[in-house]
Amino acid sequence: MTQDSNKFRDLDPQQIYDELVEIIVKEGMIDRALVTPDATFESMGLKSIDMVMILTAVEEKYETYIPMDETVADAKDLKSFIVGVIARLKAENS
Repeated sequence: MTQDSNKFRDLDPQQIYDELVEIIVKEGMIDRALVTPDATFESMGLKSIDMVMILTAVEEKYETYIPMDETVADAKDLKSFIVGVIARLKAENS
């Protein structure tokens, strides 16, 4: 990676949220209207393979590894998933 180690220092949570929603819509091939902060992966019709594709796209977009640790694996809704991803991106900056 050519970016410096502070690449996630100025993360704007709303921008990250919007970008992640777009990734979920594209990779999950779902209607944007289904993607709300309290939506569950089940209510959006996402399967585990969809989550793998979404995580891969997130990793490619942000050029970082997103492990399936508690923060991401235990996410029950979109909001907690995004909080987990943002936490991981900030951890990369530490």
